Amino acid sequence: MEKAMRRYMPIFVLPTFFAFILGFIIPFVMGIGLSFCEFTTVTDARFVGLSNYVEAFKDTIFRHSFWYTALFAVASLIVINVLAFALALALTQKLRGTNIFRTIFFMPNLIGGIVLGYIWQLIFNGILSRYSTALGLNEWYGFWGLIILVSWQQIGYMMIIYIAGLQAIPGDVMEAAQIDGASRIQKLFRVTIPMMMPSITICMFLSITNGFKLFDQNLSLTAGEPAKMSEMMALNIFNTFYGRTGWEGVGQAKAVIFFVIVVAIGLIQLRATRSKEVQQ
Repeated sequence: MEKAMRRYMPIFVLPTFFAFILGFIIPFVMGIGLSFCEFTTVTDARFVGLSNYVEAFKDTIFRHSFWYTALFAVASLIVINVLAFALALALTQKLRGTNIFRTIFFMPNLIGGIVLGYIWQLIFNGILSRYSTALGLNEWYGFWGLIILVSWQQIGYMMIIYIAGLQAIPGDVMEAAQIDGASRIQKLFRVTIPMMMPSITICMFLSITNGFKLFDQNLSLTAGEPAKMSEMMALNIFNTFYGRTGWEGVGQAKAVIFFVIVVAIGLIQLRATRSKEVQQ
């Protein structure tokens, strides 16, 4: 069997490998190169050095979008993971109908972000209209609207990961803690959470990277209003590239900066949480 696998492995691996190169590696390398050019298409690119990066850092809206996105990522990280973990704890108890509730909580994750954004826009504007205001009149209305929308969409997905982690905890460990007289709070913080660190690592990584990469919900819920004050980084890059003639290179430079920021934050988070796994 092993000889057969070695013999036929290239037949299955090479097509996927070539597709990966054509669909990811080549565009990624070209994108980095174009960030140093002024262009409208890839055939008329003209090298301009670091001027695109200078313009990107000089853009006050781009700097604002970074802090707005960072604050959103941190807030959504806390809200999503706390509520998802609480739901996972509740739905791993010996209660009737837990499978139905798991399905119901997971369902919002199956709906597209654009659709969710427009649906929640109608809901929020309907509520705010009673107070003679609207979602697009205040950047913080948009901020908390996005928190509610993204939490409603992603909590069920993170809940499934936490449930898998809770079910993987050996029963004899919990029984030993109970025999030793540990209270529920002590079992939660001294036994359950430490043994759940692999699941926590995954959920935190997904939450923080999804928070920084958020685009479609931002586009459909607020579209950056008012005056681009609720515009997050991904939407800012999109508007720079497609909405400002001659700024394609600056938009590409912003995309490279965005990539570096997301990768750096993701690696720092993984390092921090995985160190807890090693200690446990």
